[in-house]
Amino acid sequence: MNTVALWHEIVRDHDMDRLEELLAEDCVFMSPVVHTPQKGRELTRAYLTAAFNVFNDSFCYVKEVVTPQHAVLEFVCDLDGIVINGVDIMTFDDAGKIVEFKVMVRPLKAVNLLHAKMQAMLEQGQTNKRGS
Repeated sequence: MNTVALWHEIVRDHDMDRLEELLAEDCVFMSPVVHTPQKGRELTRAYLTAAFNVFNDSFCYVKEVVTPQHAVLEFVCDLDGIVINGVDIMTFDDAGKIVEFKVMVRPLKAVNLLHAKMQAMLEQGQTNKRGS
């Protein structure tokens, strides 16, 4: 499985339902705005989908470093006039499934903005496709 290529398809097609194909059942999500790791496929899916719904069409990947076990994808997005810069760090199991998904974001204004928007999105249960 080419996990990174499939991830790019999911992002490009706005099809978060396909996350099931990528996420290991015991996947752990580490958020830049939540202190504790979020464990399990469903929580990881919920956080990734909420993040996807927060970001807009300016979101794009600008660099990537990929090995058989890991990928680091740097992204940028302009959200409410704040340029968000961050990285998605993925760790894969032997089958190519994501077992760890860590997001790091800068600058502090971006972290604070994402925290507020993610909290609102998760509270509303907006974890389906963008625009739902």
